[in-house]
Amino acid sequence: MSAADPLVEVRDLEMHFPLTRGVIFQRQYGAVRAVDGISFSVARGETFGIVGESGCGKSTTGRLIMRLLEPTAGQLFFEGEEITHHGRRQLSTLRRDAQMVFQDPYSSLNPRKTVGSIIAEPFIIHREARDAEERRKEVRELMDRVGLNPEHYNRYPHQFSGGQRQRIGVARAIALKPKLLVADEPVSALDVSIQAQIINLLQDLQSELGLTLIFIAHDLSVVRHMCDRIAVMYLGKIAELAESERCFAQPRHPYTGALLASVPVPDPALAAAGRRPVLKGDVPSPSAPPPGCRFHTRCPKAQSLCAQEEPPLRELPGGSFAACHFPLGD
Repeated sequence: MSAADPLVEVRDLEMHFPLTRGVIFQRQYGAVRAVDGISFSVARGETFGIVGESGCGKSTTGRLIMRLLEPTAGQLFFEGEEITHHGRRQLSTLRRDAQMVFQDPYSSLNPRKTVGSIIAEPFIIHREARDAEERRKEVRELMDRVGLNPEHYNRYPHQFSGGQRQRIGVARAIALKPKLLVADEPVSALDVSIQAQIINLLQDLQSELGLTLIFIAHDLSVVRHMCDRIAVMYLGKIAELAESERCFAQPRHPYTGALLASVPVPDPALAAAGRRPVLKGDVPSPSAPPPGCRFHTRCPKAQSLCAQEEPPLRELPGGSFAACHFPLGD
C-alpha cells in the first residue's frame, strides 16, 4: 500500500462535517463521516485513481490533500513534510507545488475576469513574473500548450465552450509547473468526444512536466485508461486498493466487482455471459454508517461476522489490498 518514493502520504485521514440544530444556539447532534480513516501513498510520477459512487468521499479526499479543508483527524505528508495543520503562510510552498483542476469548468472560473488574467493569477500571487509583459508572454505560451488560441487572451469565460473552459483551468493549474496535480472529475461535465481530448491533454502534460496525478472519477473506463493504481472508496472508507489492470481483471472486494458489473457491455450475449449480481438497496447515510463492514447491508457475500467486525484493509495474495472478511476469489 506504500509507494516506493512517495510524494503524498495519507495516514488515518478523517473528515467529519458536523450536523447542528438551532438558529442562534446551534447544537451538534451528529456528523457526516465523509472520510473516515483512510491511508495510502502516491509515488512520484504516478497516476493514482480514486473511484466510487457519488457521496463516497473521493472529492473530499482530494480537497483534504490540497488542504482546502482542515481534516478532523489523521496526517498528511507532502515530500516527507507533515502539512496536516499548516497555516496560510506555511502552505504557500504547497500552493506552488500542488494544484487542482476542478470538476465544473463553468463555476471554477471567475466570469468577471478575462482568460489572460485568470491564467496569470498564479504568477501574481507567487510573484513569478516580474512585469505585465512577461506575464502576458507566459500566459500566451500556456494557452498554446493546452490547445487554446493565444489570440483569445482578452476573451471572457462565457465566450468559450465547456472543453475550452476546462483547458483554461488546466493552464492555470500548470502555470507554476507543480509537482502534483489533483484532477477532481475533470471530464464528467463534458461531452464524450471532448473527454478524450482533455484526458489526452493531461497525459501529455504529465509526460512533459513530470507530474504526479491524482485522478478522481466515477467513470471506470476512464480510470482504467489513465491510472497506474486505483483506490475504490465506499462510504468514506477504502474498500480496495490495487494496480489498475489487476483491479479490473480480478477484483477482490465485492463492491469493486459490483462496480465493474455496472459498466454497460454493448454486446447483449457477452453481457449475459459475464453478468454479476446487481447490488440491492441504497447506500446507507454517511451520518449513520452501519456497524461492522459498511458494505454488508448490500453485499451478496455478507455473513454474521460482517455485521459485527469491521474488516481491516489487508494485503491479499496477488498484491491487492481489500477491506473484506470474505474477498472474491477465496
